[in-house]
Amino acid sequence: MAEVIALAGADDFRFTALHAPAIGPRKGGVIVIQEIFGLDRHVRADVERWAALGYEAIAPAMFDRIEPGFLAEHDDAGIQAGIAKARATPMEQAMGDIAACRDFLKARGEKVGIVGYCYGGSLSWIAAAKVPGLAAASSYYGSMVQAQAALKPLCPVIVHLGRTDPGIPADVVAAAVATHHPNVPVHIYEGAGHGFNNEDPARYNAEAATLARRRTLELFDAA
Repeated sequence: MAEVIALAGADDFRFTALHAPAIGPRKGGVIVIQEIFGLDRHVRADVERWAALGYEAIAPAMFDRIEPGFLAEHDDAGIQAGIAKARATPMEQAMGDIAACRDFLKARGEKVGIVGYCYGGSLSWIAAAKVPGLAAASSYYGSMVQAQAALKPLCPVIVHLGRTDPGIPADVVAAAVATHHPNVPVHIYEGAGHGFNNEDPARYNAEAATLARRRTLELFDAA
């Protein structure tokens, strides 16, 4: 079961995080970066999934400085509230909190990967270039990947996109990544939309989620 812990960011602010130890032999650590909705039941489920796969997992609460314990529903009001929190969070601050999670996990074992969804997918892509010491990064449907495609990853990265995502043009993003990093795999999942890893019935695509997780696990295992 995931527990709530506190970590100090680069500015010494103590933010909360969900933490779950690896079940069975520990393969490494993984930082799980939330969607815009906070550390909700879907993030908790993902943390526990990674723990069950042998990875000590930690999911930082990215919006604690603005509103400790922030949670939003997956409706129009929740989306707007989450977007506002994301826009109010400086990128340098977010990278500092990810680095604090990296240090926490590295103290317990060398290999640390990062995976993120939606807002977290963008942060995972950026962290791969901005946070040294990560072993691998998996970015799910991050809206900033296209604009940040020129960033140079410091570790192996993969990108996952839903073909029917109305807000992220999968082929355009894939072309932008390929222009700068032709060896970075960009996987487009037919029939899947935005948030396909999230088990909300309106968004979940079990086939895409299972395949993307398998690919991410293979990336982490090989790192």
